[in-house]
Amino acid sequence: MKMKTGRRQFLQGSLLSGLAVGVAPSMEAEFTEDRDGAARSFPEVPAFELEEITIAELQEGMKSGKYTARAIAEKYLARIDALDKHGPSVNSVIEVNPDALEIAEACDKERKAKGARGPLHGIPVLIKDNIDTADKMMTTAGSLALVGSKVPKDSVVAQKLREAGAVIIGKTNLSEWANIRSRHSSSGWSGRGGQTKNPYALDRNPCGSSSGSGAAASANFCAAAVGTETDGSIVCPSSANGLVGIKPTVGLVSRSGIVPISHTQDGAGPMCRTVRDAATVLGALTGVDADDSATADSRGKSLTDCTQFLRADGLRGARIGVVRKAFGFMDAVDKVMEAALEVLKKEGATLVDPAEIETAGKWSETETLVFTYELKADLNAYLARPGFSAPVKTLKDIIEFNEKNREKEMPYFGQDFFLKTQLWRSTILTRWSGQQEALHGSPTGSMAITSGAAAREPLPWPAIPISPCRRDSFSACPWAFPSSDAPGASRCSSGWPTHLSRPQGSASRRSSCRVPFSTSEGEGSSLRTLSAFASQRYLYLSRIAKPTACNGREVATAGLRKFG
Repeated sequence: MKMKTGRRQFLQGSLLSGLAVGVAPSMEAEFTEDRDGAARSFPEVPAFELEEITIAELQEGMKSGKYTARAIAEKYLARIDALDKHGPSVNSVIEVNPDALEIAEACDKERKAKGARGPLHGIPVLIKDNIDTADKMMTTAGSLALVGSKVPKDSVVAQKLREAGAVIIGKTNLSEWANIRSRHSSSGWSGRGGQTKNPYALDRNPCGSSSGSGAAASANFCAAAVGTETDGSIVCPSSANGLVGIKPTVGLVSRSGIVPISHTQDGAGPMCRTVRDAATVLGALTGVDADDSATADSRGKSLTDCTQFLRADGLRGARIGVVRKAFGFMDAVDKVMEAALEVLKKEGATLVDPAEIETAGKWSETETLVFTYELKADLNAYLARPGFSAPVKTLKDIIEFNEKNREKEMPYFGQDFFLKTQLWRSTILTRWSGQQEALHGSPTGSMAITSGAAAREPLPWPAIPISPCRRDSFSACPWAFPSSDAPGASRCSSGWPTHLSRPQGSASRRSSCRVPFSTSEGEGSSLRTLSAFASQRYLYLSRIAKPTACNGREVATAGLRKFG
């Protein structure tokens, strides 16, 4: 069959014959070159029957008898093996569920006997490796310190996915400890999983911390994925990998059984290829959980069907702010954004241009203060749960483990934030409590269009090169409110996706379950106003930049330009 082309063309083969990208020798297996420094040449990516297929289309296929849940799971697992573990080695899946096919077969039997449970019945889903599953898979947050750990029960997110009939086929790699170990980390790298790559170009940063969920969903390794976010970890990898990501309001989706950073901001949400798919998954995750007090606010108010809010005319009458201060870092991106703004106006939106956000960046220090305080308490509580078995019991144990296993755990960056948190004193309480109001007093309710994935500040898109020795330079939304990210109207001249992001809701509307964008009923239910990517295929040519020193090694970063 002919391979579908469209808004997401998976990288074909190598990054051109003869391409060489210099990297640290110990990481060469994680990137694109052989030991002799030459680029590996991969076979052409084979056509995939389920390329860009939606959840609704899979359900229709199972209903008609064209597919079975087992056959669908087999196809995705085979693709993971061919392209994630071999070939281009995207390295987004940290572990495959050995029971996936058995679970899928059980879904088929149930469908035949009783009918489908709902829209996720038999649908293969990948979830981030900081979400507990009480099965044969581990939950490690990417850390070797938690290898061999056993959780007492499913997280509520995993439980709800199973109740909806979804087939959890595996777990995705992530920025270790959800990118909180160090301020100098590389998104998508973990001691257990190595470096996840961006499927658009293998030397590019997939953003994080839900890097594996973003890359896996984009590369069609699953029908849908779930990530987690404290600050940008859903919306940023959704942007970098061309997905629709939703970070729900704190309290809409339970955090029980998720390796924590901050109970003020942590959350889990969908990362999917279309708006409708994201809304479908979000509806399955909502609900009250006695073990997560924040969900009490959503009692009787959260909805299990978020697709009801998808309207083709959803932009009519909307007031959308254009944050001009976030423009200007790349002419090609600005050109795409201007075209997107014209589309928004044609769809009936009123643009407030420019829109000034006077408080942008005001709470960055406060956010760090909250993390510093909450990380130690929340992580220690997670490790101390009854029935939880792990080699480490406290943050202090984790720090000591990392020091003893420095060669494997800290070859590129350290654990400065862990150390800072462990040494933090209770004297911060007075200062912290005095700043809580400031953190929760953020302006909300307006949509902000920027030229990056952040709703407030520009990101350095196109995606930066993978560089394990230099800290990532992303910025995102330090809110407990929901935010979302969706593909923009086109690609910039380099071939990279551009995205529109918006904050949504407010602290006083925690029960809201709104999906932020309108949608048409066209192919893939993608946004009519944020139309499908151009169908041109792009290849990428990297150029060697000035090497960067890293722990005595030299690492060359790579640039990017459109080739065809």
